[in-house]
Amino acid sequence: MRNQSITCYRLFLPLSMSKVKTAETPLMVQHKAIKAKYPDAILLFRVGDFYETFGPDAIITAQVLGITLTKRNNGSASDNELAGFPYHALDTYLHKLVKAGYRVAICDQLEDPKNAKGIVKRGVTEMVTPGTTTNDKLLDLSSNNFLAAVHFANDQYGLAFLDISTGEFFYCRRR
Repeated sequence: MRNQSITCYRLFLPLSMSKVKTAETPLMVQHKAIKAKYPDAILLFRVGDFYETFGPDAIITAQVLGITLTKRNNGSASDNELAGFPYHALDTYLHKLVKAGYRVAICDQLEDPKNAKGIVKRGVTEMVTPGTTTNDKLLDLSSNNFLAAVHFANDQYGLAFLDISTGEFFYCRRR
């Protein structure tokens, strides 16, 4: 019997090279593009039968609504926070976010997923804020919900109040 020697090599890669970075999914690319247009709003992003939130929006949404916060790898090298709820429960959850003082951008699917070639087209169909809502679930019906505007020009100024839920409008100006 011949004496055979086997040589083994162990390769150590730096940590940054050992993690393979993958490209983001088309869905996440689409989400980031839409979110960039509404950075100060919570983006409710319609995915199938659910409204999903990602990243910091998911953390806020989970805390305010008392729903589960999960993490998922959506094509990126790191996990991304995720929280969502069924689309038919929008009226149940939307008022909680708005009453907590958040602006909410509702992003819906703009085409039937069955007819879509590639990723489904999505866009923001409604922006809901505490001052611009007309939804009875979001309003305190015993008091007004005024928006205010102030205008300064030279030695003049103007002040206006509008309640879009009732149509009341008041203004004054000073010269």
